[in-house]
Amino acid sequence: MPNLLTITFSPCMDKSVSVNGLLPEKKMHCTTPIFAPGGGGINIARAIKKLGHPATAIFPVGGYTGQKFVQLLKEEGVDTIGIESRNEMRENLDVLDASTNQQYRFVMPAVDLLHNEWKDLLEAIRNHETLKYIIVSGSMPRGFPEDIFQLISTIAKEKNIRLVVDTSGEALLQVKDCGVFLIKPNLAELSLLAGRKEIHLADIEQVAREVIAKGYAEIVVVSIGATGAMLISKDGVFRAIPPVIKPKSTVGAGDSLVAGLVISLSEGRSLADSLRFGVSCGTAACLQPGTTLFTRADVDQIYLLTRVFNS
Repeated sequence: MPNLLTITFSPCMDKSVSVNGLLPEKKMHCTTPIFAPGGGGINIARAIKKLGHPATAIFPVGGYTGQKFVQLLKEEGVDTIGIESRNEMRENLDVLDASTNQQYRFVMPAVDLLHNEWKDLLEAIRNHETLKYIIVSGSMPRGFPEDIFQLISTIAKEKNIRLVVDTSGEALLQVKDCGVFLIKPNLAELSLLAGRKEIHLADIEQVAREVIAKGYAEIVVVSIGATGAMLISKDGVFRAIPPVIKPKSTVGAGDSLVAGLVISLSEGRSLADSLRFGVSCGTAACLQPGTTLFTRADVDQIYLLTRVFNS
């Protein structure tokens, strides 16, 4: 059984098309849509599989869209545990304007989960054995339980599992009470967690150390867009800078970073090398169109060109 578990509270079917120009009040003929299972934890599980490792994805499943969603994951070889949901799974739409090469992302509202559905999801986590890592990633449905991360953290600590969290908004603030292993905020999310209006690149190390000192997380990985990421822990500070590329899409880049990072850590590689590999995965994902994730060949090539600095 896979020892990496991803949790996605708000999965979505990603539909990608392209048009030859976006025009108001006109019929715009689209290319044949490409469907891909999406959501933070889902993309991480898919990325882990692409890296040659097994992972189990737990997520709510609802309606015909949910059935198609599970089918697509099985075709990719991703192990799934679907929690039956009364509501139809949402669909998001990515539109590429081929005339400008600009991408437009239409994100639908998260689907509410019922009380018994939250309970079933937690029970599925609790019953999963031989885990090394639990990775919770993505947005949260409206009305999510205020102690959901505390409940998951308790399960993780009871089983000696490392908990990784990549979320935003009010959900991110819950990690203050959990003491998770690793979080991956961007600059705006780190500002929120630290209670600041904004922070700049030069402030990252100090603010991240404050977050660690308060017991929010053992490791903080701050994504800095196309310029890579920084990793801060009590054992050191590292920054990985990838080569400059011409991106086709940024969908799944952050999730790919987390996947590469966790796989490396689970293999016992150093913090610096794990960050380097994670950033390489995230950068490689940007070379693919729409919702397509990276290729291993691109990851290996970018890894050779990615620089790591020890602050």
